[in-house]
Amino acid sequence: MLNAVYQLKKPRQFELVFKDITFDQEHVIVRPTHLSICNADQRYYQGNRPDEILNQKLPMALIHEAIGKVVYDPTGQFQVGDRVVMIPNLPCEEDEVIAENYLRSSKFRASGTDGFMQEYVQTVPDRLVKLPDNINLTVAAFTEIVSVSYHAIDRFMKTAHERRHSIGVWGDGNLGYITSLLLKSMYPEIEVHVFGLDKSKLNDFTFADGIYLVNDIPKDFQIDHAFECVGGNGAPRAINQIIDYIRPEGTIGILGVTEDLAPINTRMILEKGLRMIGSSRSGREDFVNLVELYRNKPEVVEYLENIVGEQVVIREMRDISRAFEKDIHKLIGKTIMVWDK
Repeated sequence: MLNAVYQLKKPRQFELVFKDITFDQEHVIVRPTHLSICNADQRYYQGNRPDEILNQKLPMALIHEAIGKVVYDPTGQFQVGDRVVMIPNLPCEEDEVIAENYLRSSKFRASGTDGFMQEYVQTVPDRLVKLPDNINLTVAAFTEIVSVSYHAIDRFMKTAHERRHSIGVWGDGNLGYITSLLLKSMYPEIEVHVFGLDKSKLNDFTFADGIYLVNDIPKDFQIDHAFECVGGNGAPRAINQIIDYIRPEGTIGILGVTEDLAPINTRMILEKGLRMIGSSRSGREDFVNLVELYRNKPEVVEYLENIVGEQVVIREMRDISRAFEKDIHKLIGKTIMVWDK
């Protein structure tokens, strides 16, 4: 069967190519229905990656946050019509110590191999997780980024010391919102304080125990642990501010992505005996546990509805470019492409 794949040929230029799908007894075929644009997709679309990276990875289909409907499953693990979230991480081996999302041999959709911007996606069944029947589909579309926060919190809790009265989250964007929401939902006994640059964005963190502008933090304020969810050019300032306000032997979870090296105050890291944990991407276990959280705590999905931004119906290729351009100019929220191709 010929499959339509919508690849980014070069910055701001998509092209349609056809690739063959062979039906077999091992792979499930899914029709994508809702796709979410990530900052990583935008970096490729706008050409904000080094030329050598762009030349190496393009042409390539974008999007690693997506859900779809099962249309064919010879393994019997899913029913035709089941709505599933698709896992973009593609491990090639197992390791008893290193998680699948950190194995250097693993592939990742929309980063070196085609993402979900296709008419159909062929994948093995363990790269799919069935969604609850009544879930908000636009929220489900960005389950992948939520799973990244879930994974980071899970790793963090296995490392941070047991004094967890208060945790700070630096970042008032989507990642900060998701991370602080999950923290408060999974550990309601912990005070969650959010730090950002935009008062109007911070006001949306209604579940948090405290919100603060980064240039107006009380001098005597202290937290036990912290997450950095800023990334980009703001990452160094955020990390150094965390170092200033965190108590000795606290743990800092680093989630924000930056292309540049970040100068940080290593002297105070040493003096305070701090731990820093980097987290990236997620694996099947994180998706399974997160979907169970959706099922058991539907209020999490309701809160996540607040960061649904533009919804663009995709019927032809120019609609894809329109969605990406709208996403560039959004103030906050996730841009969802409703795939009607």
